[in-house]
Amino acid sequence: MVLRQLMRALGAGTKDVRNLTREEAFRAFTAILAGGESDILIGTFLISMRWKGVTVEELMGFAQAARSQARIPCQGMSGLVALCPQHDGHDRYPPLDVCAGLIASAAGARVLIVSDRCVPPRRGLTAASVLEAIGLSMTWDPGEAEDWVSKEQFAAVSISGMLPPLIALRRMRGDVTIRTPLSTVEKLLAPNSAAVLMGAQGGPVLGTAVEVVQDLQHPRGIVVQGLDGGVIPSVRRRTRGIEVADGHLVPVTVEPDDFGLGDDEEPELPLFGPPEEGYGAADNPHLVKACGDITMAVLGGADGPARRASLLGAALILKASGRCLTLAEGVDAAASALDSGAAGAMIPRLQGLLH
Repeated sequence: MVLRQLMRALGAGTKDVRNLTREEAFRAFTAILAGGESDILIGTFLISMRWKGVTVEELMGFAQAARSQARIPCQGMSGLVALCPQHDGHDRYPPLDVCAGLIASAAGARVLIVSDRCVPPRRGLTAASVLEAIGLSMTWDPGEAEDWVSKEQFAAVSISGMLPPLIALRRMRGDVTIRTPLSTVEKLLAPNSAAVLMGAQGGPVLGTAVEVVQDLQHPRGIVVQGLDGGVIPSVRRRTRGIEVADGHLVPVTVEPDDFGLGDDEEPELPLFGPPEEGYGAADNPHLVKACGDITMAVLGGADGPARRASLLGAALILKASGRCLTLAEGVDAAASALDSGAAGAMIPRLQGLLH
């Protein structure tokens, strides 16, 4: 058993604990995806890695193992930005990555959202929830996602469709109840030729994640600590991030008041009471509908926190793509695409691909 051997290598106590090499991490994640390890052993291994703290080398090994088995669309496609939010979603804020992605696509970027639906432990609202509510769809077929991006510059693809072994880990993730390194690894399943915009939780994971993006040799990338650890910045306070540009790591600060997009409130979801045990926000049809309503209101021209947050998110996408050199330029381009109706016009065109 590979994981049992590597658990011994990690050490039995705080004094003799050590990090895995990249090769060991590659072997470990390959074994997890192969399906021969028990849920208990996988959960114990991932919790041990979280307790120890995951290194860049370990994340590189995990990511390379996952990428070696995944069907990743849009390889080599120019001008592409892969949006990599957290896959267990939101339960307090609407997932505005779809709205921001549609705006950025209307402004000229190619956007691929890598997401999923009802992922434990949170089972929160994701891009899949929003697309369902506005008459669109996330695809489980990587080939179809590539076709959609080629034709209309936008698609959302299920990570489970890209890497089916992840489905078998859902029950274990729900039982563990906390985020493990798996939550970071799945955000790293993006075309290596694409720029990336990735969300990160608070704390030191920001620096670790951006170093992995750099080592995976993405041409450009931005990692931000957005709302709920997602890719959408706050409109109430400063959002921290780090950009990979020309091989260098550069701090990024999103200060909403600098662009006239500050607000006293975040774009929060309505309250419908606590979810039943084993369920989450994405299982609540009222919340799914609310996400769709918020998105359509923004695309229809409504002002408010959701519009402002979406414009900041779109500006980050445009900056990551290289189409805009500064966030200010990205905000202007995003506002033009939204106010002209070009972003809203993306929806009927994308609906045409489904029929």
